[in-house]
Amino acid sequence: MGKRIAVIDRDKCTNKRCGYVCQSICPGVRMGDDTITIDDKGFPVINEDLCTGCGICPKRCPAGAIKIINLAGEGGDPLIQYGVNSFRLYNFAVPKNEGVVAIVGKNGIGKSTLLDVLSGKLIPNFFDFSKTYTLEEIIPEIKNLELRNYFEKLKDKEIKVSYKIQNVELLQKVASEKTVIEVLTQFDEIKSKEKVIEILKLTKILDSKLSELSGGELQKVAIAVASLKDSNLYFFDEPSTYLDIYERMKMAQYISSLSDKSSVFVVEHDLAILDYLADYVYVLYGEPGAYGVVSKIKGARVGINEFMEGYLKDENVRFRDVEIKFNKFSVGEQNKKILLSYPAFKKDFGRFSFHSEPGDVKKGEVVGIIGPNAIGKSTFVKLLAGVIESDEGEISNLKVAYKPQYIQIDFDGTVQDYIMQEKISAIYIKEFDLESLLFKKLERLSGGELQRLAIAHALSRDADIYLLDEPSAFLDVEQRMRIANVISRDISNKEKVAFIVDHDIVFIDTVSNRLINFTGDPSIHGEASTLLEKHKAMNLFLKGLDITLRRDQDTFRPKINKPDSVLDREQREKNNYYSY
Repeated sequence: MGKRIAVIDRDKCTNKRCGYVCQSICPGVRMGDDTITIDDKGFPVINEDLCTGCGICPKRCPAGAIKIINLAGEGGDPLIQYGVNSFRLYNFAVPKNEGVVAIVGKNGIGKSTLLDVLSGKLIPNFFDFSKTYTLEEIIPEIKNLELRNYFEKLKDKEIKVSYKIQNVELLQKVASEKTVIEVLTQFDEIKSKEKVIEILKLTKILDSKLSELSGGELQKVAIAVASLKDSNLYFFDEPSTYLDIYERMKMAQYISSLSDKSSVFVVEHDLAILDYLADYVYVLYGEPGAYGVVSKIKGARVGINEFMEGYLKDENVRFRDVEIKFNKFSVGEQNKKILLSYPAFKKDFGRFSFHSEPGDVKKGEVVGIIGPNAIGKSTFVKLLAGVIESDEGEISNLKVAYKPQYIQIDFDGTVQDYIMQEKISAIYIKEFDLESLLFKKLERLSGGELQRLAIAHALSRDADIYLLDEPSAFLDVEQRMRIANVISRDISNKEKVAFIVDHDIVFIDTVSNRLINFTGDPSIHGEASTLLEKHKAMNLFLKGLDITLRRDQDTFRPKINKPDSVLDREQREKNNYYSY
């Protein structure tokens, strides 16, 4: 008989306010069993051994807080569970002496939990959460020899871990008044801060306080701090967040160089950067918020392709019904009538000036906007949206829907309340998996959850122009591809226009018909081209990045070629940086 697990999301559970519907309708309870009891904090507790998996309580729970999951088997070797009816993780991952090991999977599937266990921040309990264990107490209980050896080395300090956390904003809370140079000096255990400052381009912000830094600047400081520690095992949790594509490439090259002498783990959702960085891959699958299972280690190309397919060959496990597919050829220019002609814009902020060429956008067209940070991309979008006034050039009589880069929704209520108030389309509620969030308060949403809600809100508006600034931020690979496909489909069907700013090159390639290329001197002056045919724009853009891009022969997903590889050299010789 397969293993059954029950998970109750306490952020959603309304506690006694619903009258404990789950307990009152449970067939086991009605027969006199303690299938569902109430703990001392007033929350229901489901006994997984007594639960028959009838599925009644998940369907009847008014808050949608309960998941009952029937696993095909035990799911693997138990690693850690947080508590009764809570998230659990099966199996483990082992560092490699050389090369970068990447962890790929949905949000909420246990990637950060796995890193926390391997770094020693969380001690595995093998699903015995009756007490909190120390490493000394848990090691004798470990039956797997490889895992036991790992934790013995961790206990004996033979493994020295450095961890770049996911939420870099925490740096501002612990060291807000310190300058960047003070922080780098404090953590420079290998005496290499000058080299790291040069590689990550930190010179201009050395005297800035951490409280004054942007998200991208904080990310680079966090990466620098982690890499300056005297460690032989590095963890980088989502290092590309907030970085532009130029910075992502520098970051990827730098992290890759660390793997020459140390073990490196990376969690990353930018598919092109993940593919460029990784030598090996662990795929995590399961049910977000309920359980996660770590796959066997795989070569990077095989692991990523199996993740996209949703089928792990060695394990004979299908974990997704639908394959994430890419077209053999990238979408191109639409052969439709012009919907929007916009003029040349000029805007002078004093310290920063911006100028854009005019353009004509066709019905059903998605325009991708590419370029480095602080070059005027968000300024251009705000000019189109009418959020800021142009010094020269204007658009009138067009309805605009705008999702800003930084999402702030001042709303005291649940997601369901917000959806009803803002009349968000049922199509997007389903497409973006917002149903599972209905009873969550907006203030409790994660970055990815808030992003999906904001995109759904923008696309639900009756507008001529849809402006989405960095819609892929905080989303996992599956969510990015789903949202890219929904945007392309709906803009084409509605015969409207969308402008998309993003730094995920795979996302931009998937969603865009034509591109606008931004150049200039970051933080000083920005120039926006007119609309360019995709191949021409991407070729110029990738040449500036000094990388070549091709399509995977099996999945057709865009891939960055390894530097000086045969394909890289062949494409450079033909001046074909973008092989579409």
